[in-house]
Amino acid sequence: MGNITESYKTFAKSSPNKIAIRTNHQQISYQKWYELINQTANWLHSLHSENKTIGILLPNGIPFLQLFAGASKAGWIAVPYDMKWNITELEKKVQLSNPSIIVTTREIFSQIKKRIPNVMILDDLLQEIPQFDSTTLRKAEANLPFYIGFTSGTTGNPKAFVRSQDSWVASFDCNRFDFGLDESDHVLICGALIHSHFLYGAISTLYLGGTVFLLEKFSPIEGLAWIHSFRITTIYVVPTMLEAFLKEGNQMDRAIKIISSGAKWSEKSKLNIRNIFPNMAMYEFYGASELSFITVLSDKKGIQKATTVGKPCYGVEVQIRQPNQELAKPNETGKIYVRSKLVIDGYFDQDGRTIYSFQDDEGWATVHDMGYLDEDGFLYIVGRENNMILYGGINIFPEEIEKVISLHPNVEEVAVIGLSDLYWGQIVAAVVKGKCNPLELKRFCKTHLSSYKIPRKWFFLSEMPYTTSGKIARAELIKRMESKVTNH
Repeated sequence: MGNITESYKTFAKSSPNKIAIRTNHQQISYQKWYELINQTANWLHSLHSENKTIGILLPNGIPFLQLFAGASKAGWIAVPYDMKWNITELEKKVQLSNPSIIVTTREIFSQIKKRIPNVMILDDLLQEIPQFDSTTLRKAEANLPFYIGFTSGTTGNPKAFVRSQDSWVASFDCNRFDFGLDESDHVLICGALIHSHFLYGAISTLYLGGTVFLLEKFSPIEGLAWIHSFRITTIYVVPTMLEAFLKEGNQMDRAIKIISSGAKWSEKSKLNIRNIFPNMAMYEFYGASELSFITVLSDKKGIQKATTVGKPCYGVEVQIRQPNQELAKPNETGKIYVRSKLVIDGYFDQDGRTIYSFQDDEGWATVHDMGYLDEDGFLYIVGRENNMILYGGINIFPEEIEKVISLHPNVEEVAVIGLSDLYWGQIVAAVVKGKCNPLELKRFCKTHLSSYKIPRKWFFLSEMPYTTSGKIARAELIKRMESKVTNH
């Protein structure tokens, strides 16, 4: 199919002076971007590495995208690492992904050089790379693996997955057909490039010939200022960022597309955000790191189908299967299976050398989410099999309870978890951010839920812990709350 950088040459010829990427301190035209990616690829070729894997441990900026795209052009694999990981977490991920080199800042280099091998300083490379040829390039093989990512890991043990060029090139069609994006778009990337939602947003925009506006760190004030100043047409966000925009309260009358992922966007938040962006088109998609886009819901359809996650994206098939693998009927809950060209090649085993697929013989795959399709083909998520609470032999999906509790006007955020119990096996517990008390929340739940689904324990936090992808870190919450219960 091709390479995620293959369109750069076209835009360098047709729109050489058009801005490809803009940050707070820097901007680069498509002509310069095309040349820089060629130079970066030729620099990587000069290293004569057998492993051909580069680790990227950098903040948001042009160099992050340069190394990622340059690696892809050279037929290398790029592995983004999170700067928020501690040294032990980083060591685990490095061992799993086995990079030939890791590029980082001078400051981080001094902190990790004794424990992490093959680390190079970005400033040194930025001096070296411009010396390489910016036009001629050795052709890389087609459809090579190009990206290693890590799942959030509900168990606390993330897995490394590997993705091929074709899977992202195919998914760029979703941008065109599902979100209506093209080369005229000015796209604001609000979050860290370590999160695949934001990295994909930037790389797909460059492939389509649009302009990427990259925040170095998320700031609602700066984000709104950029939207206003640079006539942004599209923003990539997670729901927590929208909440931050809401608190600023400045209205933007211009038409804008909002592409959200990472967690289900609450109805209350959707209504409130329209006060800030009255002329917005909202797109929230349901997906997974391993499966990429699965379904998409626009706000037009979302009005009639408020609790759905939408219909399958372009080129994606969805099935619901019963435990015996038979297809479920409409409105019948089962496990969600997906088939598309967007699915990862597979996971690395623990030695970081062998890739094993998670698709069946016919190409279907699952991340063990449970849900159902209605008679119109809209998908509804019931919950994740891994999150399921087993209370005295009854299966309870925390997502159902979270939806109810989040409707309470004083609840800002909620996570429902299962805590160990000698008699019941597990009991339902709610962790809440907001100004309310257990009694009023219990009464509220009674009007919407069966009694056995009402949380038995209630905890209140001023801030929730999050994974790097902006989701609530359930594994960490369970650990914290279990220790609270034990210590009492």
